[in-house]
Amino acid sequence: MNISNILEENLMKVVQLKDVSFRRWNRLILNKINWHVQKGEHWVLLGLNGSGKTSLLKLITGYEWASGGEITVLNERFGQTNIHELRKTIGWVSSSLDERFAARASDTTLEVVLSGRHASVGLYEDMTDEDKEAALQFLRLLKMENYKDSAFHTLSQGEKRRTMIARALMSEPKILILDEATASIDTETELKIQQGLKKLLHNRTAVMIAHRLSTIRDSDKIIVLDHGDVMEQGTHNELMDKKGIYYELVKSQYSAIHAD
Repeated sequence: MNISNILEENLMKVVQLKDVSFRRWNRLILNKINWHVQKGEHWVLLGLNGSGKTSLLKLITGYEWASGGEITVLNERFGQTNIHELRKTIGWVSSSLDERFAARASDTTLEVVLSGRHASVGLYEDMTDEDKEAALQFLRLLKMENYKDSAFHTLSQGEKRRTMIARALMSEPKILILDEATASIDTETELKIQQGLKKLLHNRTAVMIAHRLSTIRDSDKIIVLDHGDVMEQGTHNELMDKKGIYYELVKSQYSAIHAD
């Protein structure tokens, strides 16, 4: 491979981790992680509770700092870039963010989505007609337009999650991070979210934590974590052929579904 090809390949790597470790209070959470995400790929992080999934997402968004190794996001190496500016290019959806907005009783669903334009909690700047139309379009795709004037704190868990996905997309992020976007919701609501995401994630880079087989199989690639170590990574078919941890997780979930 010549130098120009190497440079082009590196530019395609939206996220790159080299020997990244993370400790909290002397406890090893992540151990020498080597992983990269190419532009336009959709990755699922998979593992049991305590495997390090959320910590890994917090590292690549700069909400936690690695204890060792090198992290590069959008060609910006952590420790040598303005992390606050970088975060404006990353859409983040998590239950902790839901709770921050739920505490603001006066915010409507539309206002919450519009606040994503400047990555703020609350509206502090005037919004253009174009901003409002974009917000309504995202709500429409996620089947939430009828709730645009509803108080955000009165929405169901699934409705809040769809609103926060629309909010994350308002800043036109180069990466979308979904921390269990379909957790604690019913199957029908999950299907609505998945249908909306398929359209909204077209040509976008996304990294998500998921547990349900339908979401996992729709991803481009999967990384399996166990107690802070990367055990496997690859496509659904590649990991099924290996008959390792992922294969066993899928088999157990399939059995549970058909036992109900």
